[in-house]
Amino acid sequence: MIRRLLLGLALAMTGAMAPIAVAPAYTQELSDKAADRQILVMLKMGPPHFRPNSSYGGSYGDVTAMATRRRIAIGIAKRSGLTLVDGWPMPLLGVDCYVMQVPAGMSVDDAIAQVSKNPRVAWSQPLQTYQARGSPASSSLNDPLFRAEPAASAWRLADLHRIATGRGVNVAIIDSKVDVGHPDLSGQFIANMDFVSSGNVPSEAHGTGIAGIVGAKADNGIGIAGIAPDARMMALRACWQTAAGPTLCNSLSLARALQYAIEHGAGVVNLSLAGPNDELLGKLISIALSRNIVVVAAYDPALPQGGFPASFAGVIAVSDESLQSRPARVYGAPGRDVPTTQPGGKWYLVNGSSYAVAHVSGLVALVREQGARTKLALARSPDGAIDACATLVGTSPACDCTCAINRRLGMVRKR
Repeated sequence: MIRRLLLGLALAMTGAMAPIAVAPAYTQELSDKAADRQILVMLKMGPPHFRPNSSYGGSYGDVTAMATRRRIAIGIAKRSGLTLVDGWPMPLLGVDCYVMQVPAGMSVDDAIAQVSKNPRVAWSQPLQTYQARGSPASSSLNDPLFRAEPAASAWRLADLHRIATGRGVNVAIIDSKVDVGHPDLSGQFIANMDFVSSGNVPSEAHGTGIAGIVGAKADNGIGIAGIAPDARMMALRACWQTAAGPTLCNSLSLARALQYAIEHGAGVVNLSLAGPNDELLGKLISIALSRNIVVVAAYDPALPQGGFPASFAGVIAVSDESLQSRPARVYGAPGRDVPTTQPGGKWYLVNGSSYAVAHVSGLVALVREQGARTKLALARSPDGAIDACATLVGTSPACDCTCAINRRLGMVRKR
């Protein structure tokens, strides 16, 4: 059983409800030392075999087939001098993803090259490392905070909510553990899955903060209002908060969360993270984009091309709008002194591009409610920051935000 896959993706923290379910603990955290000696091995799934009773064998639901593939993985590990740790099926990609331990005296690159020679292996890769980029909460706030939200004025959020609130759109929050019982968040989720641990763990700051910005309740007399308060969120824990501060994830836990989001109807996926390219995650993101799922990720100027997955074609790359210089493809959104939800029924101020990503994920949910299912056009202000009003209702020199909203409301009433 995997105890802790600590080497891997770390969040770029520049930052009535369905039954609550907890995933099996296939990716419990590993120590740093263990994780940097591990690789992922993708074992191909053979074609299903037709049976006389008109059913097919060999699928991921076939226990015999799964056991067979595991025996094959054990054999590959043994012949390569590795140790099989655990694995997880990736049916969207037609593979099983196995974690193998590399022994001392063998390089990770050599281990990858060795197992890749086997014709049953689709590909192999190391676990990637990503660094958190968001600052922790800075102060506790207890009064209604809508007017303190940057989007309340800069995005004219109350006016936007006259047009759309994200109703009918599912937003996957792939992050650390969300406090789904927070008074500003309770009842806002259709899923609460843990892809890191099997036991009960305390709610964590980063994931709870992201969820609040995206979809905190509106008009409930407390706290804040999310950008898309009527969207329904999936709290998908693929990351964990460390004692040292960073919130970390790994390739396998994120891949499992992505697979879940794709298979369970997410319209928007919030990935507030950045780091090196990852083949496994890239293949899953490609599937998401092919199904018209919008993926939003954090841009990190310290990483080549702003880091992955923001650099991935089709992903919406977002940074804190206070960033002085950013490429034309990167959108700016509020990411400083943002009040949001925190564990224990609290509200804090947060900073970083992770929270800018959450703003854009919420805005995309508003646009999706209006029927945009294919090409998504985000409007910009002259400084490169997102123009939320123009994105949602369209504006022109002859018709500003107020005019465009009133015109849109008039069209709705005429229907």
